[in-house]
Amino acid sequence: MAEFETLQFSQSGPVAEIVLNRPDAANGMNDVLTRELASAAALCDTPATKVVTITGAGRFFSAGGDLRAMAAAPDAGVFVKGIADDLHRALSTFARMDAVVITVVNGTAAGAGFSLAVTGDLVLAAESAKFTMAYTKAGLSPDGSSSYYLPRLIGIRRTQQLMLTNRTLTAAEALDWGMLTEVVSDAELADRARALAQQMATTSRTSNAAVKRLLLDTFATGIEEQMELEARAIAECATAADGQEGIAAFLDKRAPTFG
Repeated sequence: MAEFETLQFSQSGPVAEIVLNRPDAANGMNDVLTRELASAAALCDTPATKVVTITGAGRFFSAGGDLRAMAAAPDAGVFVKGIADDLHRALSTFARMDAVVITVVNGTAAGAGFSLAVTGDLVLAAESAKFTMAYTKAGLSPDGSSSYYLPRLIGIRRTQQLMLTNRTLTAAEALDWGMLTEVVSDAELADRARALAQQMATTSRTSNAAVKRLLLDTFATGIEEQMELEARAIAECATAADGQEGIAAFLDKRAPTFG
């Protein structure tokens, strides 16, 4: 199993678990963490992985970019660009991989931590979790794909409010706004995350991959092109092993066993 300085990475069968592990720095994203996150994402991008969970160690999911590290850098622009590039490489891999990515927001998600949190295909949050952009408080602008995901999830007006006023949302508010999949009590979060990961591990990797690809394209295509993509995807699924098993199981009136 890979060893990391700022992450905990483990894999059990088809489920990979990533824990941001800088609790003394609120899981802040420095150059090491983002580089290691990109490496961990690449490790998950294999046929052996059907589910990836991402959470934080300690009280924070992630407070975002490590401002102390930025201030100490000889060239802040070069340093920050490197952090952003590595973070974006990780997020692109998570978005494009076949595995279902579950972000498990155990505490405050701020800045790039907020951005990472909402990129999950499924997003679980503890009741105590809070969400704030916080970038402009430090004279910075958003990164981590938040300017892509948030307008699609909650609309441009609410995105502007979050990014320009740095409003803090509770988990209940974030759920109501459509950024989260589910909110559970703090005590139940870890168990719920494991249960959801195991549930998704029994589903079809082929189907899940098709869903992810179709939804990534949906805002960039017209209806006819999107329907053609749908037709090609469902045809590919129907001829794949999972599709053959799913159809046979339906006809046999049994639960499918996907690879």
